[in-house]
Amino acid sequence: MKELIEYVVKLLVDKTDEVTVTEIHSEKTTVIELRVAQSDIGKIIGKQGKTARALRTILNAAGRKIGSHCILEIVE
Repeated sequence: MKELIEYVVKLLVDKTDEVTVTEIHSEKTTVIELRVAQSDIGKIIGKQGKTARALRTILNAAGRKIGSHCILEIVE
């Protein structure tokens, strides 16, 4: 999951070296924390949150394939 989000986000941002993805596991839930440069926050969130919603949809679909509930948190 971590690699998937990292790959997609690095295609969207300008400062790819500042992309940090952390994966936190619990029994049935995986939390993905995403940190990007301050200037790239808008690109990740998108107009009216559409890009962030799309990232969460991709993550949920991939999580269901492996039987895990995945949550994406964008940390500023």
